[in-house]
Parts: sequence; structure tokens; C-alpha cells
Amino acid sequence: MINLDNVRLQFNNFLRQYDNKSEPGFKLKVTHTLNVVNNSRLLATNMNLSEEDIDLAQLIAYLHNIGRFEELVKFKGFESVKNDHALYASKILFEGNLIREFINDNQYDNIIMKAIENHNKLSIESKLNDRELLHAKILRDSDKLDNFRVKIEEPIESLFPGKINKIEELNNSLISENVYNSIINNECVNIQDRVYPLDYLICILGFIFDINFKETFAIIKEKNYTDKLIDRFNYTNIETIKRIGSIRKIINEYVENRIKGENYE
Repeated sequence: MINLDNVRLQFNNFLRQYDNKSEPGFKLKVTHTLNVVNNSRLLATNMNLSEEDIDLAQLIAYLHNIGRFEELVKFKGFESVKNDHALYASKILFEGNLIREFINDNQYDNIIMKAIENHNKLSIESKLNDRELLHAKILRDSDKLDNFRVKIEEPIESLFPGKINKIEELNNSLISENVYNSIINNECVNIQDRVYPLDYLICILGFIFDINFKETFAIIKEKNYTDKLIDRFNYTNIETIKRIGSIRKIINEYVENRIKGENYE
């Protein structure tokens, strides 16, 4: 049995060990986690899953970014290249047995582990069973939904700590060839390809191509995430403006087609 009241309590207890709670990155990840929990509940409910799976999706969401908080202490920012925060979260939870603080029953351990470890990968590993795959996809979609919100609403200095400090860096940026070509080919951006400040933003937009459920695309359209994210910045480079226009068209058409049920696999 999953006791979400206990999960919330233990999540707050986990956060108390950190002294950097006032830092923008810390606050951002706490808010992000809670929003991913809400997104997971909404998606699982809209998909008519069982109460057990709705609760399990929320539990996984609470735990998915546990590794980020230690990362902020160690690197003074988010280091997706140097540190795999998903694998680190899994290590903290299961090697240290922290998982038992959140839930006594071990029957969900493999589902939780696989969902967390796969939530930030370029693609989900093969050979997951049906339930592991379901929850991995719910977490990935819920996480991406809030990543769109974060990049639209949060202060610039909180978005990519240690990487981008001023909005002018994004306004005046180029877009690298590999990153642009990924979007043209309806592919997620490989984080290793990010060179310019705008590449980090385009990487977020590219998450569209890894959304799994029709219900998720409907939320993206309802909240107008694509246009809001693109329109947050005032692009100054002529080539960048052209490329942004192409990116907007490609992504919006993709969302519309997926809502209609078209399959790109």
C-alpha cells in the first residue's frame, strides 16, 4: 500500500538536511518536483489507470529528482553532462535503502527504479515489462510538461545555473547545426550537442518528440507551451530568427498531428 501522506512527509524530511534552501536552483527543483507529482496524477487519472497506479505514479514523481539536491551542493549548479542525476537518485534510494522511508512494501521497487533511471535518458531502455514501461513513460511526460513551464515562468538565472546568467545571452545566441538538425528530423536534442545558449532552450523544445501520450499533447496545446516558450525571447540574429520560425512550425504541426492520433514511430 502506498501512503502518499507519508511520502510527502518523508520528502520534506529529506529536504531538511540541506542548507542551500534559499538558492534559486533549490527552490526551482522543489517546485518542479511538486508539479511533476501533480502532472503524474493528472495523466494517470486521464488515462483511467487504477488508484494503485495513480498513487504509484505520484510516489515515483516525488522521488525522481532526489539526486538533484546533492548535485547542487557538489557542483553549485545542474550538471547533466558530468552527473547523471537519475542514476544518482536511484543509488541514494536503493543502495542506501532510503526508499524504505517512503514505502515499506518492496513490490514496487523495480518499477520505481526503472522509471527514475530512465526519466532523463535520450530514450527508454529496452526490455522493460509493461508496467515498468508505463510508469517510465508517465514520469518522462510529466517531467517534460513541467520543464516547459519552468522555462517559461522561472527567472533566467534559475533556468540553467552556471550556464546562462542573462536574458541577452539567449536573445543574441546562435543555434548550432546539430541541435537545429535534430528538430528538423523530429528528434530529441542530444545534450552533448549543446554549444550556444539557445541550444539549451531548443533542447527543451525538442522534448516534444519524446512525448508518449495523446493526453500529454493535449495539455501542451491547451497551455500553449511551444509558443509561450519561443516568444519569451527577442532574437536578434537573422539566421536565428529564420531557424526559430522553422522550429515553431515543425513542433506545432507535430503536436497537432499527435493529438489527431498520427503515429511517428
